[in-house]
Amino acid sequence: MSKTQSGTLLIADITGYTFFLSESELEHAQEILETLLEILIKETRPPLIISRTAGDAVISYAIGNLEIQGQTFFELLEHIYLEFRQTIELMVLNNRCNCAACANISNLDLKFFVHYGVFGIQKLGGHDELVGSDVNLIHRLLKNHIIEATGIRAYAVLTAAAVDALGLSEIAASMVPHQEAYEHLGQVDLFVHDMAPKWKAYRESNYVDIPPDEVLVSVEREFLLPQHMLWDVLTQPKYRSILMGAISQTINNKQEGRIAPGTEIHCDHGKSSTLQRIRTWRPFEMMVSEDNVPFPRASCLSRFRLTPTTSGTCLQLSVGSSRGSFVNRTMLTVMIRRTLPKSFESSLDQLNQQLIADGLIPNPVV
Repeated sequence: MSKTQSGTLLIADITGYTFFLSESELEHAQEILETLLEILIKETRPPLIISRTAGDAVISYAIGNLEIQGQTFFELLEHIYLEFRQTIELMVLNNRCNCAACANISNLDLKFFVHYGVFGIQKLGGHDELVGSDVNLIHRLLKNHIIEATGIRAYAVLTAAAVDALGLSEIAASMVPHQEAYEHLGQVDLFVHDMAPKWKAYRESNYVDIPPDEVLVSVEREFLLPQHMLWDVLTQPKYRSILMGAISQTINNKQEGRIAPGTEIHCDHGKSSTLQRIRTWRPFEMMVSEDNVPFPRASCLSRFRLTPTTSGTCLQLSVGSSRGSFVNRTMLTVMIRRTLPKSFESSLDQLNQQLIADGLIPNPVV
């Protein structure tokens, strides 16, 4: 008998595959599906656990409360979508085959279904089989009227239960509300997020970064956390304050309920304060802020860059050339070069110790 659990259920389903398969040569169609499923499996990261694949879909789950914030979970879905779309684009660009399967690749897309509920887990045939009424519900959601009602073809759809459990009410306020009704399950309240604009913005983005020749200070440290988990840490004021040498931080001016370009982070240093305005936000990879420091009318760019390693993630902290009047710019540049290298080294040590104390990374054996 399976043990009952509460948690998050996720289905990533390839859009248009049935038509694609019916109109294509089976051998090439299967190769394409295998490649796309491999991408979905690879990018399904903890705390999500893969249950199994089902045709053109990957089913996963997470038990209990997520170890990451709601925004990070949502950005994880968007990251999977971007990886999927980039794979499709590369297939199209590199295609030299005239078969129908290869010609129809661009018609494929991706949908996500997210629900929070109660389910059982049974070990069957080497995989975790999920059972229960809430599992039935998320599978029923695959048959819906979202495209007809909204015109959105590639989407993430979340049940109201998922929005509440994952703390996504602010983000859901910018989504399209929708309802479906199913026999024996009744009416289901849903929130639909259009994925297509995210792909368009990613392809067209001209993000702000620090030019290599303008880097004044750069310090790095490896953390025993996966890339997306360390990113989640860096978005929390509790941990970000440690890196910035602040007593506390407050986050204002979120964009559609999220930290994004335009968001402002106020750092309280006691006798002084710093305002960080987010300029670039590339989840799991890089965030850049323009920092207004205590020097009047002077600012600089600071960057967190995350790079996966064999055992975790390398975090690189960098600060770029100062901006402002000549005198203030010069004074700020001198201060940055003299104080920040040691300050960053100390902050990285403190952050590592705090993560050990909070049980997020293991305590090294002495």
